[in-house]
Amino acid sequence: MNTGRRRRAWHFGRFAESLCAWHLRLRGYRVVARGFRTTVGEIDIVARRGGVLAVVEVKGRGDLTAAAESVGRRQRRRIARATQALVKARPGLAELDLRFDVMLVRPWRPPRHLRGAWRADD
Repeated sequence: MNTGRRRRAWHFGRFAESLCAWHLRLRGYRVVARGFRTTVGEIDIVARRGGVLAVVEVKGRGDLTAAAESVGRRQRRRIARATQALVKARPGLAELDLRFDVMLVRPWRPPRHLRGAWRADD
């Protein structure tokens, strides 16, 4: 991938994450963290609503099927490990029910929120 294309993809990814964070806020979630990075992985968005802590992976692609299929098993495991690090760093989050979500973004469409897309033991 050339530098210009990579830069556009990075900008679209950041835009998609911001769009999803606002989408969640409008639906009553409180965004706890964005771009949480550890040595074992990264979490795009961590949001809380009531007693649920949603760990959200954002995928932006040209079509929803490609976006949904791009969250592989290896990536899910990395996100689960990063979530363990997050809860260790913020012990107050441990009492909440954990849920792994995916938000799919394609150009000129609202994000699609897939709640409970996978479990930590998948």
